[in-house]
Amino acid sequence: MPRKSTKPSAIVIGSGCKLEALVPIDERGQIVLPKELREKASIKAGDKLAVVTCEKDGRICCITFVKADEFKDTIKKTFGPMLEELTR
Repeated sequence: MPRKSTKPSAIVIGSGCKLEALVPIDERGQIVLPKELREKASIKAGDKLAVVTCEKDGRICCITFVKADEFKDTIKKTFGPMLEELTR
């Protein structure tokens, strides 16, 4: 008899945003991204993730991981034209 998955479905928390998993932080401050999430995001060993934070009342309230290559492309698209204009 096949085993049922105990993983809950993702919870939608906003436009395009979902709570996919809750991960523990070990005593060394490390986390493990679940295999299903790594596969879904095409994250492999050696990939780099940019850590983006948001603050509220002087404290970090939100930590987001973005694949570094995608983050670099986003920054170029967003600020590239502005930087070109400034350097003329």
